[in-house]
Amino acid sequence: MFKQNDAHNQQQLYSSYTDLNPKIKERLDKSWAPIFYEHIFCKIDEQPFAVLYSPDMGRTNFPVNILLSLELIKHTFDYTDEILLDQYNLNFQIMYALGMRNLGERYLADRTFYNFRRRVYEYTIEHPAEEDLVFGQFERLAQYFCEAAGISTKQQRMDSTVVMSNIKLAGRLSLSFDVLQQALRICPEQMLPEQLKEGLNPEFKTNLLFRTRSSQVPGRLQEMINLSSQLLDLLENHKLTDSPEVALLRRFLSEQADFDQVTKTWQAKANKDIAATSLQSAYDPDATYRNKGGKVNKGYSLNVSETCAEENPVQFITDYAIENSSVADTDLLIKRLPELKENTDIEELYVDGGYYGEEVEQESQKQEVKVHYTDMTGKAPNPERISLAEFDIDADFKVCACPEQHPPIKSNYKEKSGIVSAHFSLEHCQHCVRKDSCPVKFQRKSAVLRVKKNSVIAAHARKRIFDKPLRIAATSKRAAVEGTISSVKRAQGADKLDVRTYPKVRVVTGLKIIGHNIRQLVRFFQGKVRKSVAAQQPTGVVCTF
Repeated sequence: MFKQNDAHNQQQLYSSYTDLNPKIKERLDKSWAPIFYEHIFCKIDEQPFAVLYSPDMGRTNFPVNILLSLELIKHTFDYTDEILLDQYNLNFQIMYALGMRNLGERYLADRTFYNFRRRVYEYTIEHPAEEDLVFGQFERLAQYFCEAAGISTKQQRMDSTVVMSNIKLAGRLSLSFDVLQQALRICPEQMLPEQLKEGLNPEFKTNLLFRTRSSQVPGRLQEMINLSSQLLDLLENHKLTDSPEVALLRRFLSEQADFDQVTKTWQAKANKDIAATSLQSAYDPDATYRNKGGKVNKGYSLNVSETCAEENPVQFITDYAIENSSVADTDLLIKRLPELKENTDIEELYVDGGYYGEEVEQESQKQEVKVHYTDMTGKAPNPERISLAEFDIDADFKVCACPEQHPPIKSNYKEKSGIVSAHFSLEHCQHCVRKDSCPVKFQRKSAVLRVKKNSVIAAHARKRIFDKPLRIAATSKRAAVEGTISSVKRAQGADKLDVRTYPKVRVVTGLKIIGHNIRQLVRFFQGKVRKSVAAQQPTGVVCTF
């Protein structure tokens, strides 16, 4: 039965805390623990977690705010579970941060802690359309942190990176072995022919993965595909055919090979024909492939948004998203921008050139957010030609005037084809000093401008980018988000996670993101802010509890 924990609001008159030596008490009061208690522990909303417990009358749950706080502390300091539980039982700082003033006040069994984690994972898997419990706490805490520290969210920056789940970087041959062996293990041994039984022999793995030369790999891969096909045929009408292991084998075969209608056999695909969304690990079917910056990654894309106003003493992450690593940056921005607009008062967003796209520009205009790019993808225009950005074109893509301020005879925009057109007077255009560099085409009765809408959008985006002061500012503001991502991956251990599959990766990454924000909040209250900002403060920031 679920019950909220508010016992910490009424402290005992005498406790371990009151018995502390005054010098030790002073040191404790200046540590991170009181900050965590007041600004994190007391702000956790336990009610959304009620869905994890039975609504019937019975024994009440162990306090959710303690369990969730322990998860946050684990990922803030990158503790192992063993160290975390020892810290909970033996470290008075941890007890203080969790609202307890007596060492050993509450006993927490290991199983209770792990059951809570399991419930969160299972709820995330079983209710994908419902609110993400961890992301809900992230939003609540991030909003409070910004208010408590006086952080402006009008200017933000965004970047993405790849995080790896607990899988190995393996080739197609190793993948084929893992998938086949998983399926073989669930099959009764008596139903397997000798050729398939051999796949369960430890010597089979050694010969396949460690004694195969590079020149032999294509042939051995084809052998594994033949064995996979043989097993699927054997299980075609068997009750095991719907098992997750066999479904994974079926997926592997369809992604790694093509069926030859003539020979009625499966033939291995060439490496270049394997999709980025194909299976990368037998133990994490959600992980995908991505080649980013010349580096091969297998896992998930983490997209992060962070405040970046110069006057902010510290910066907080305001939004994050976990997607398959094959998802493009443009799609990530389009998906997250409405959320950013709803949850913050964002007006400007700084990103790199990988985020540029026509749909991004359209979404940014819809959300009334100005996106600044440090660069752009695509072919650069001829610098000797007049840019479309010099034409006066309104929000409905109607041409109002040419660069010389001559209005068109008529203008039209066809939404279905995305073509913007305008007819100008021949008299004006033929005598124009810039006619040789103008994109209009001379016809018998008029000079016609006919371009695609996305060309107009790209021209205006490029104009912002190649405005030198704006570009320098955009590059400067965006660059620091890479340091934030590096901190999350190194200090919070998000570079390679200890979990597998998308739901678990999403939960754990969210906890690590909150952990980063907690570090930033502690820095703020302890006065460890940037010197340029600290110099503007009339008095030092002091932590008083």
